[in-house]
Amino acid sequence: MNSNSTIAAVATSHGIGSIAIVRVSGDKALEIAKKISKKKSFPPRYATLTSLYDENEELIDKSIVIYFKAPHSFTGEDIIEFQCHGGIIVAKKILDTVIEYGARLAEPGEFSKRAFLNGKIDLTEAEAIAKLIEAKSEDAAKILAKQLKGELKEYIENIREVLIRILAFAEVNIDYAEEDLPIDMAESMKNQLKELKKRLKNMLESSERRVGLLEGFKISIIGKPNTGKSSLLNRLLSYERAIVSDIAGTTRDTIEENVKIGTHLVRIVDTAGIREAKDEIEKIGIERSIKAIKESDIVIAMFDSSKEFGDEDEKILELIDSFKEQKDFIIVLNKADLGSSKDIDKVKDFEPLLLSVKKDISPLIDRLKKILDGYAKSDDILLISKRQIVAIKNALNSIEAAFEPLDMGELEIFAYHINDAIRAVASITRPMESSELLDKMFGEFCLGK
Repeated sequence: MNSNSTIAAVATSHGIGSIAIVRVSGDKALEIAKKISKKKSFPPRYATLTSLYDENEELIDKSIVIYFKAPHSFTGEDIIEFQCHGGIIVAKKILDTVIEYGARLAEPGEFSKRAFLNGKIDLTEAEAIAKLIEAKSEDAAKILAKQLKGELKEYIENIREVLIRILAFAEVNIDYAEEDLPIDMAESMKNQLKELKKRLKNMLESSERRVGLLEGFKISIIGKPNTGKSSLLNRLLSYERAIVSDIAGTTRDTIEENVKIGTHLVRIVDTAGIREAKDEIEKIGIERSIKAIKESDIVIAMFDSSKEFGDEDEKILELIDSFKEQKDFIIVLNKADLGSSKDIDKVKDFEPLLLSVKKDISPLIDRLKKILDGYAKSDDILLISKRQIVAIKNALNSIEAAFEPLDMGELEIFAYHINDAIRAVASITRPMESSELLDKMFGEFCLGK
């Protein structure tokens, strides 16, 4: 990939629309704009309405052309944007003509990669751009907008500065290895590392706990057969997605669908009833139900309030007990219109909802909104990619490894671990990595970004 070449791509999604944008970046961008428009100049940052012509001087379209002069552009290079009438044909014809005049088709993510290489954005901002395009909720968009503003970048730079200061103290004292490290300095370095470890750990745990804000939350519905799980799924979706029948075990596999609750996009999983399986297929379905619990952010556990709790209900209670510290559970006592069992006292600590899901599920919707909104309220700095999470885990491992050599006065080994921590933290914003790694990272972007 030649970084000096002029690149071009359609920057809007394919399909029919009122406007399509063809973006060109590089040294030849302005020259190409002049050729295709037959105009002698374009004032920077002004919208110029002009006719565009192909290489045979045939009219393509009448479009708006905007010139962003380097370095005051997204990529840091000269950029031309052609805003033409929407649709596949017009934009493609402009793109073909631009390529004919000396540009080449951009690789996926190449515009953002050039912005990174030219110091216009760092990796936290680049990843936020990619995630924002695919944001699944308003809360995700807010978090990613903060990333674009540079909040994570500032936070990481602060962590890096503290680590560099600690490393500087160690390096100075390595030169005086014959002398013992002053006790107050060693204690200060240890306290600073403990504080850093706490900050990084809190950020990591918060990010892993609230990953659903970015990727969409997962909610599973569990219970023994015939408690109304499929009826609840159908009510949440407002259409008959799951087969509802009085025959136990009708749902023999997990059924997954997306639905919006408040401002949150969630994935609802209706699971097979948990009971003693009568055949191998049903057994596999039950195993998948347990797997769904482990992978869910919220679990709706359904019981038939009109009947006494049996062995199968007790198994559900055991599952709840084993996961209650890790998951948010909502207990739904369905079929409340048919009567109420004395056994509902067994779940009173969970503030159970007495419902008839075929008539009204608004109390459940309200409870779900409250839990989901709670996930979004925190102002904690969040990590938005697996790459960032792995980097923080590596930094934490290096910091943890540094404590023992510091206590032993082995400053060379201590400095080695602190250097590793600095490299791990720095990799989040602007790592010194190979071009191959950058190609892979930005290659996951869509065309035109």
